[in-house]
Amino acid sequence: MAIMITDECINCGACEPECPNTAIYEGGVQWTWGDGTSLTQVEIDGGVVVDGKAPQPPISDEFYYIVSDKCTECCGFHEEPQCAAVCPVDCCVDDPDYRETEEALLAKKEWLHAAS
Repeated sequence: MAIMITDECINCGACEPECPNTAIYEGGVQWTWGDGTSLTQVEIDGGVVVDGKAPQPPISDEFYYIVSDKCTECCGFHEEPQCAAVCPVDCCVDDPDYRETEEALLAKKEWLHAAS
């Protein structure tokens, strides 16, 4: 599963630099697939191809947020999700809407960071 940031977030920013996939963004900030990954383009729902540098709309305007499709729970990098490890208010928690096996998370890591 992916990690999500709850509305208890105090916007301290401790989590953002810890993410090896650059999946965490400040509220209101646009994100891209290519940030912190080797992705140059991504095929999304419906077969639409998106440029890896194309800005995507923020998922939250109020709090730091995690792009679930870029979150690997730090599998292949660390033994535990680093955002949760450094969060001073424990608001980085399992996202019940995104359940993935360890194998799927490792495959996502390889996809995100494949050699170009």
